Amino acid sequence: MDRNAKSGVAVVTLDRPERHNAVTLPMAAELAAKWREFRYDDEVRAAVITGAGERAFCTGIDRDAQVPQPSSPYTIDDPLLTLGPKANDLWKPVIAAVNGMACGGAFYLIGEAEFVIAAEHATFFDPHTTYGMVSAYEAISMAQRMPFGEVARMSLMGTAERVSARRAYEIGLVSELVPGHDVLSAALRAAETIASFPTEAVQGTVRAVWSAKEAARAQAMAHAPHLIALGNADPSHQAELFAARGRGGEFRTR
Repeated sequence: MDRNAKSGVAVVTLDRPERHNAVTLPMAAELAAKWREFRYDDEVRAAVITGAGERAFCTGIDRDAQVPQPSSPYTIDDPLLTLGPKANDLWKPVIAAVNGMACGGAFYLIGEAEFVIAAEHATFFDPHTTYGMVSAYEAISMAQRMPFGEVARMSLMGTAERVSARRAYEIGLVSELVPGHDVLSAALRAAETIASFPTEAVQGTVRAVWSAKEAARAQAMAHAPHLIALGNADPSHQAELFAARGRGGEFRTR
């Protein structure tokens, strides 16, 4: 990850383009620490989160990451739960600049951004059900940003279907579409505008907007660990499904 400050804006880049910017456990910890650091950095008044390259914004946790789980069915250890800015009590505005694929665990970041600017070739999808996993945290996060039928369809269709950037714009998930080469600069322009305003008013507005939906989100998130524990296939069966279907497989974009 890389951070540069310009006009009060920090840019955080997930920098594993050869792995579609999939998140490793050290990356997850580093990103959580970065959000917490920004809380105390008065020079940072807004942030942009993006992914390196043109193929992917982020494809969630790396498949090779080993995450030990407790034996109790009442708890789930998910390193991505602290991936986003709000999970780390950062209430400075964050804009997601999405260039390419955004799927699965990427929704922890998109779900906690104030708004999304996407490249015209970006796509959004949720692979969980395809591989025998419950989409809980991800679906709940997207349910705060998309109409019910749209998030239900995306969550249930798995890798069989991808939501195009145009469709994401039409349903309100994306606020602005730009050519791929302009996605970061467009996000920076918006972030620099916001950063130029009085920071107390900006952060108060961020809190006000989030308060409108935070109670419902928190209540839904509390149910997620139990749904995952009950509905997830055995890890060995997940691996079999992943191997059988491959990383991409056939899909259609709408």
